[in-house]
Amino acid sequence: MFTTNPSYSDITPEILQLTELCYENSNIDTSLYEKYDVKRGLRDLSGKGVVTGLTEISEIQSGTEDEDGNYIPGKGKLYYRGIDVEDIINGSIESGHYCYEETAYLLLFGQLPTREQLNEFTKMLAYYRTLPTNFVRDIILKAPSGNMMNTLARSVLTLYAYDDRADDISIPNVLRQCIQLIALFPCLSVYGYQAYSHYHGGKSLIIHTPKPELSTAENILRMLRPNKKYTPLEARILDVALVLHAEHGGGNNSTFTTHVVSSSGTDTYSAIAASLGSLKGPKHGGANIKVMQMFDDLKRSVSDWSDEDALRSYLTDILDKKAFDKSGLIYGMGHAVYSLSDPRAEILKGLVKSLCEEKGLMEEYKLYTNVERIAAQLIAEKRRIYKGVSANVDFYSGFVYSMLGLPVELYTPIFAVARIAGWSAHRIEELINAGKIIRPSYISVKKREKYMPIDER
Repeated sequence: MFTTNPSYSDITPEILQLTELCYENSNIDTSLYEKYDVKRGLRDLSGKGVVTGLTEISEIQSGTEDEDGNYIPGKGKLYYRGIDVEDIINGSIESGHYCYEETAYLLLFGQLPTREQLNEFTKMLAYYRTLPTNFVRDIILKAPSGNMMNTLARSVLTLYAYDDRADDISIPNVLRQCIQLIALFPCLSVYGYQAYSHYHGGKSLIIHTPKPELSTAENILRMLRPNKKYTPLEARILDVALVLHAEHGGGNNSTFTTHVVSSSGTDTYSAIAASLGSLKGPKHGGANIKVMQMFDDLKRSVSDWSDEDALRSYLTDILDKKAFDKSGLIYGMGHAVYSLSDPRAEILKGLVKSLCEEKGLMEEYKLYTNVERIAAQLIAEKRRIYKGVSANVDFYSGFVYSMLGLPVELYTPIFAVARIAGWSAHRIEELINAGKIIRPSYISVKKREKYMPIDER
């Protein structure tokens, strides 16, 4: 019997008491992981991921091996279907077209589209970028969540009810569903934020419909901004950010989730909702928010941004768990795979400078580059990093989003808007190569106990 009359969200004394049992009976001796050679986080002691599958969709390159098999850190590379992502971006800029749609086509179908194929694919996305009748009113505007990722996941699961072939996992039907989701994610994300902003923030409710002739990046900015206006540079940089987040090697947490859930034979909406749940986690999709919060704290703590000694002192305090969130982490620095450089960060950095010049924010740009340089030096000095450390994509992506006027609540949903292309490609690949359900092995380290009758406990 409760000692109080709790509301739905209350953590009662009774719950706290039961929590103690969770800690008491669920705390595993860390030495057992080494004893049984368990790869925690599916990684070996060097941080290298355990191979759990094969893919043709993308590849990360962080270094090379010498003749003796020793790892040599190198410049990071990211390939989509075997093509350097940097070449994809540069090629689209040179020819004057936006590249997210081209990238989605490449990830889904395994080859770059001709101009005619790209035009047809873009028209298909525009056609599907229409939500079911009254969906915005009945689903998105009712009971808006305080977290946009939950709003997005709920919308995806609700779309199941509108699909007469929701459980059909034949490849043609799954492809249709995936293309629809790629088209709709920008609308679901922006409309979800507008509802939140209105009902939780007291702002005017503005719902702009997308324009079929615009790219994904252009439509995001148009739907989000009250005046629907944006500059070509703003749209181009958001387009590049979407490309850089569209896919990442197949071994990341949310994409692995896509494979695991798809291997069970479940429907597309359930698989993508599970991937969204993974991406929501701050260790995955929310990292750029932590970068922005860290820089906000830095700006409050260091008055002269050009004082490198002051910056070094602040960053040292972070590593010593004396500053910011006292986690000991300089957010945006380092990556599980990349060593000397993250190619996504390198590409964004050049475009960030152009945007800072357009918006008169060169002082902030210099601050970011100084922190990047000093942080890499400090981490190398204070931590034993076997493969080197560099800025990752999150270091600059949050800065980009803030300059574009994107609210923090949309940072992770925009990541999902990009990554749905990669998730879709991996879901299709998993279903085409369907084998056994993915079922990892866990070793039980609990001693056997006899059952005790309830009156003798």
